[in-house]
Amino acid sequence: MIDEFLAGDLTDVEEAVRKAAAAEIMPRFRQLAADEIVEKNGPHDLVTVADRLAERHLTASLTALLPGSVVVGEEAVHADLTLLEALRGEDPVWIVDPVDGTRQFVHGDPAFATLVCLAHHGELLASWTYAPALDLMAVARRGGGALLGGSPLRSGSPEPGRDLQVAVSHYDFTTDEEKHVLGKLLTDGVVPRPCGSAGLEYLRVAQGSLDAVAFSWENAWDHAAGLLLVAEAGGASATLTGEPFRIAGGNTLPFTAARDAATARHILDLLASAG
Repeated sequence: MIDEFLAGDLTDVEEAVRKAAAAEIMPRFRQLAADEIVEKNGPHDLVTVADRLAERHLTASLTALLPGSVVVGEEAVHADLTLLEALRGEDPVWIVDPVDGTRQFVHGDPAFATLVCLAHHGELLASWTYAPALDLMAVARRGGGALLGGSPLRSGSPEPGRDLQVAVSHYDFTTDEEKHVLGKLLTDGVVPRPCGSAGLEYLRVAQGSLDAVAFSWENAWDHAAGLLLVAEAGGASATLTGEPFRIAGGNTLPFTAARDAATARHILDLLASAG
């Protein structure tokens, strides 16, 4: 069933993502009331009514498009951690972040995205990265390339001699040890900065406007869509031990995704030097 589904043009999935954003996210953009914003794990980790309703909308529409599939969504997992077991299960799984960059969304910044990735047996098969306030839709299909607005995406390679531009885990969300390791990127030839929406940072790598990301957390909904997008645009990714990132977790962190394999190796070498 999954092979037959993937053999289609998948435009119904793109339409489902657009409809969820149009119905539940954009009407609330810059219109949120104070009681529609809640802290989850601290003042920087926010969730809104838009996150919850968009995830509910996507859960219904995506499972209807692919009967027998299940959804692992950020907000549902926050309420029930056992849902993560679906990432190791036999059913096709939709990995969903309804509003990636909730802090940006809450503050009226348009740089947020809805992320959807279809996976099976740990393999990333197709992904959608949609920034509704920016009118950007990036789609990737395993072995089929990556598109932005219907045009091919190619990450290319950094220009020789130019400083590498790297987005790293935001300092508001990192431990002292993670800051120490990521601090190894503060060196000649590398210019790190705190990341915004992870999904949009991956899109920038796929476009070639950002050279790499280096992240110290492994939530599948933040990374699955972007990792496939970068891979299909010609980029590379790996964990600190050089292994592929596993969406079910248990990765050696931090990890990187970069415009090409040489850049990924360089970033990992610097991170490993933290000892």
